[in-house]
Amino acid sequence: MAQHKSAKKRIRRNARAAGVNHSRLSRIRTVVKELETAITAGDKTAAQAAFKKVTPELMRGATKGVLAKGTVSRKLSRLSARIKSIAA
Repeated sequence: MAQHKSAKKRIRRNARAAGVNHSRLSRIRTVVKELETAITAGDKTAAQAAFKKVTPELMRGATKGVLAKGTVSRKLSRLSARIKSIAA
């Protein structure tokens, strides 16, 4: 267990940051799941609307350090390709 005042503070800060990161990741997963359901349903307009909500959430995750930039880019690319493959 930490003994120094600064070490105890660091533990508190890490716990707080972990909570924030967890909520960000949870929010990202939720919007991606909404998009996934729209894609599997075959509703292109709903999928495009959901994609507009997913994009900023994923980018924010990359900016805040929750996800790597390449991971976000790959996910957006694959989701976009799946939306385009839906028959209009």
